[in-house]
Amino acid sequence: MPLRSLIARLPYPSAAVQRAVGIAAVVAQGGIGVTGSVVRVTGSGLGCPTWPQCVPGSLVPVQHPGIHAVNQWIEFSNRMLTGAVIVVAALAVLTAWRILIDHPSRKRLLVLAWTMPGGVVLQAVLGGMTVLAKLEWWTVAIHFLASTPLIWLAVLLLRAFREGDEPARPIVPPLGRKVLVLLTVLMWAVLIAGTTVTGAGPHGGDIHTHRLDVPIEKLAQVHSGLLIVYLVVLAVFGLQLLRVGAPKSVWQRYAWVWAVALAQGVVGTVQYALGVPEAMVSFHVLGSALVIVVTAALWTGTRDRGPVMSLEPAPPTDRELTPAG
Repeated sequence: MPLRSLIARLPYPSAAVQRAVGIAAVVAQGGIGVTGSVVRVTGSGLGCPTWPQCVPGSLVPVQHPGIHAVNQWIEFSNRMLTGAVIVVAALAVLTAWRILIDHPSRKRLLVLAWTMPGGVVLQAVLGGMTVLAKLEWWTVAIHFLASTPLIWLAVLLLRAFREGDEPARPIVPPLGRKVLVLLTVLMWAVLIAGTTVTGAGPHGGDIHTHRLDVPIEKLAQVHSGLLIVYLVVLAVFGLQLLRVGAPKSVWQRYAWVWAVALAQGVVGTVQYALGVPEAMVSFHVLGSALVIVVTAALWTGTRDRGPVMSLEPAPPTDRELTPAG
């Protein structure tokens, strides 16, 4: 029986299910980066020194000379959490595909859903390269940065469940849209600069890992300076919203960006002042994910794709007329 026929037999996902799957995708893509930071700050990055095996000859942790059991299990548990991300990614594809069967116009939704398992594969490959490279700082940076567009795409997927597929119609003026693009570019610049601070910092995932040989003070100044520029551009964007009388929903998203970005700045400042304690690192990584989430939410909230037509299954007559394929 064709796969499409099997998926067509699944119950049509309700509006609540669609929303839950979208939220789960955002949480999974953002959360895996936070658990990865726990691996790094506990020095467990090479708790499983090989990949895909944990230690040579075993997929699971076993007693191994020179590797503490706790470090093994921390790293192994993080790898196993990838399984949860895979499940969520599969649910996203199945949900979007089931919707597409009843509503053939929802191809964009399925494309967004497929980026979730695609991202899992990419991250698995990069994770393996990171382990094989013995956690060189730049491989860890690439591994983290690769997760950031996946968080953004997960937010777009969540939004796509609740909007139509008409061409995007901006609800801010052209200049405001350009400012928003600049804000997004600056967000990633802040994230990239943050990985260099991490690369020069004390938490490399293993005591023998090479660190970036640049004064961390200078890197932190660049990182914080970019955040300040991000906030200035965010303020300029607010002026654009005032100019057009943006709706309440956009202002709410805008306020969330300010709240999360300022909180992230406070966490980063305290973290640096306290000498980069382990727990603060994970909170800072969580903050990075939240900055992406709220910025992406602002992005999606400033354009209109028309009303969503797929919260309910199509009438039986419509399904019967839908061509198979």
